[in-house]
Amino acid sequence: MKREIIQTLDGSTTIHIPEWDESYHSKHGAIQEAQHVFIKNGLSLFKDKELAILEIGFGTGLNAFITYLEGAKMNQIIDYVGVEAYPISSEELVSMNYVAELNALDQENIFDQMHGSAWNEKTILSNRFTLTKRQQFFADIEDKNKFDLIYFDAFGYRVQPELWSTEIFQKMYDALKDDGVLVTYAARGVVKRSMIEVGFVVEKLAGPPGKREMFRAKKIS
Repeated sequence: MKREIIQTLDGSTTIHIPEWDESYHSKHGAIQEAQHVFIKNGLSLFKDKELAILEIGFGTGLNAFITYLEGAKMNQIIDYVGVEAYPISSEELVSMNYVAELNALDQENIFDQMHGSAWNEKTILSNRFTLTKRQQFFADIEDKNKFDLIYFDAFGYRVQPELWSTEIFQKMYDALKDDGVLVTYAARGVVKRSMIEVGFVVEKLAGPPGKREMFRAKKIS
């Protein structure tokens, strides 16, 4: 399937799939979306904590890189697992301008290490951040009570509804520790119903630029 590099409205790049008219990040701003959905409404709940994060859709590495930068500011120790079935190519990677757009040129080596590290092996990026990239289909996730926070960043329901099924959210619920949190850019009623069906308590929050709403779900102990 053809993929192309596009620039989003905040200046940051992303990958677009013309056949689906679907992008890896919001066309209204890749960085703005990541900051709002995953950092402001997810990571910031765990300030000064040690936590394990599962990302559903490692993709371009944007969410992982921003988490690395923001986690240092929030005095967090992070064990990060990113699941991706179809890793991006080296050619696509060099077109991602996140390091410059985030004014993080002094951390460019970290972004490079994230993508250069071996799949399915834990990599120590600092004394406060470890990364494991798992090349895996979401349906094959079998973690139990392991994560404090899930970034659910799969392709949208419109093009891949199977990734937003009750079966997948059961796996997410099982993977979280008690009182764990899942955040996603999505705000469809069918998604909320699937989350509630497996036991999540779901709240609707203001969405990132260009999107009215988003969901945050919690596994209540």
